[in-house]
Amino acid sequence: MSLPEIAKLGHVALVSTDLERSLWFFKEVIGLEETEVVDGTHYLRAYSDFEHHTLSVKAGDKAHVDHIAWRTKRPEDVEKFAQLLAEAGTEVTWVEAGVEAGQGRAIRFQLPSEHRMELYYDMEKTLAEPSKRSVLKNQVYKSWAKGVSPRRIDHVNILTSMKANVLSDFLMEKLGFKMREYVKAPDESYLGAWLSVTPLVHDIAVSHDPFSPTTHQIHHVAYWLDNAQDLLRAADILKENGLSFKGPGKHGISQAMYIYVVDPGSGLRVELFTNGYLIFEPDWEPIEWTLDEMDIGFTYWGDHTDTKPENNPTIEA
Repeated sequence: MSLPEIAKLGHVALVSTDLERSLWFFKEVIGLEETEVVDGTHYLRAYSDFEHHTLSVKAGDKAHVDHIAWRTKRPEDVEKFAQLLAEAGTEVTWVEAGVEAGQGRAIRFQLPSEHRMELYYDMEKTLAEPSKRSVLKNQVYKSWAKGVSPRRIDHVNILTSMKANVLSDFLMEKLGFKMREYVKAPDESYLGAWLSVTPLVHDIAVSHDPFSPTTHQIHHVAYWLDNAQDLLRAADILKENGLSFKGPGKHGISQAMYIYVVDPGSGLRVELFTNGYLIFEPDWEPIEWTLDEMDIGFTYWGDHTDTKPENNPTIEA
């Protein structure tokens, strides 16, 4: 039996304590398009996201990320992952088709940190309504219709009080992720890990913070912009809308440029992300960084990220 595989990051399911504010942020400022609203859940995507949604937002008493979803490479991989995870002692719950709008049957489970993950294959490739549809057959919506207008979802970064290698080992051994770059502590544990199933440097990153309030926090969700000029344009748009942000800057790890901004409705940090490099080598050797190299690793140049609590909000997953 061939091993099941994950194809890509699918979507993030967000619960917000101020739904109106979150929808303003994601729809008008970031510029995501709304596919539909079902039972109070708003399904959103970027202008070149083909699947039904890459972000869902609904109201709740506590802001958190309900789950992070991944699409498998083949329909049968969902069942195969369910079997392998169960055999490894991970509790698996089936989610029937239609429970999440546009999505077929799926499974949900938790990482050792209690971050909730979802695996699916079937998902509607919903067309944009005619008035919003791009004339390009290989693009869903008109670009630059509103706000920052990112092209697609890019990655997630999860935060935990556990050592990062505990989660990166699980992601590699149980889900088939590949290690791309990592930060090693003097005790040989990992402080950060960047992993992917695609040529991206990371589809998911794991960040360790010993002072994290739980093992299952979300550091950020990232959307992709095409180039550095788009990032500078995004900074103007954020400023015009009265939003504070960190950046622009450039990471050493991934070599990508960034801006971090926080959704005022939920407290979820969003990274606007561009440039960087792709990995095509099948024999890629993971890049090791040490703690004393992080002045370059985290911020190669530009507006520095820092460890001040007010500049590093997180929400639970």
